[in-house]
Amino acid sequence: MPEGRIMKALSGFYYVKSADSVYQCRGRGLFRKKKLSPLVGDIVEFDIQEDNDGYITSIHERKNELRRPAVANVDQAIIVVSAKEPSFSTLLLDRFLVLVEANDIQPIIFISKMDKVSTEELQEITTYQEAYQAIGYQVETLSVEKEIDLNKMAPYFSDKISVIAGQSGVGKSSLLNKLNPALSIETNDISLSLGRGKHTTRHVELVAIGEGLVADTPGFSSLEFDALALEGLSACFPEMAARQQDCKFRGCMHVNEPKCAVKQAVEVNEIAPFRYEHYLQFYQEIQNRKPRY
Repeated sequence: MPEGRIMKALSGFYYVKSADSVYQCRGRGLFRKKKLSPLVGDIVEFDIQEDNDGYITSIHERKNELRRPAVANVDQAIIVVSAKEPSFSTLLLDRFLVLVEANDIQPIIFISKMDKVSTEELQEITTYQEAYQAIGYQVETLSVEKEIDLNKMAPYFSDKISVIAGQSGVGKSSLLNKLNPALSIETNDISLSLGRGKHTTRHVELVAIGEGLVADTPGFSSLEFDALALEGLSACFPEMAARQQDCKFRGCMHVNEPKCAVKQAVEVNEIAPFRYEHYLQFYQEIQNRKPRY
């Protein structure tokens, strides 16, 4: 049986790339019985019928999967936030980071539109950049108008399957179009709805960016923590996860417990206070979440 990767899913068809050919495939009925749907990014085995048509017969084990967007075997999430228009928001950035961390996907932060900032704003962005780098995140600043910045970005995509996340209007589509002009992804005006922009893509597709693949999708269509358990939240903050064992109480939630190593680290600025404030805000949000029946 030949093997390949699903590059696109559209109207019940899966387009599987194997070697240098692409095969239009359907899923076997047994997938529906098992409530298993093939996803873009899946490595699959398939049975070729004729005229490059075939049927997917099995799906290899996934290392991870996302449902919104529906893509599997993702290596990294490029989180794009803008320095201006819309304004830089650590709260929104941390929301994206938690969603990515919860899915065990490596996040990389791109801060776009740096050509629009004043000297004072540049100072503030640099301070936040250093704060996230101190946690261990890779953070790059860029303007898509500068060739040198695009050259700096391209290696991040090499030999990786990436998803792009970010608020509408931050320059995700502009970045991809500059890196691969053949894409012609439609760009959108700034939307006030966070993460629910007016992107016209109706399907998920892996497109080539340099030596890698990027899921051309609207990104995270929901920024809600509807699948994240309260007990798992602190693990999505690496600087807190690293101190979990130093707390007096096992299973410390870093809220009201005494002798909490995380709260002690916040007091001496070893953990950025704004990050801890966001943790408390997300904690409250998850705690107040209505149960699903």
